Amino acid sequence: MKKASEYRQHAEECRILAKQVPDGVQRDQLLEMAKTWDALAEDRDRLAQNHPELKVPNNNNGTESTT
Repeated sequence: MKKASEYRQHAEECRILAKQVPDGVQRDQLLEMAKTWDALAEDRDRLAQNHPELKVPNNNNGTESTT
């Protein structure tokens, strides 16, 4: 399962792309995708808080992280 930080990174990528396209349907879709990724990140954080066994270990030091 992905970490919330990965979902937030996807959201940021959508926002960056949205800045590069003119106003219109494509921009609106990218901004909507960013909102969806942000909502998924929030859901992932809540899920990990309620179910600690779902926390993802960090690669560096073995500690657990949701972000």
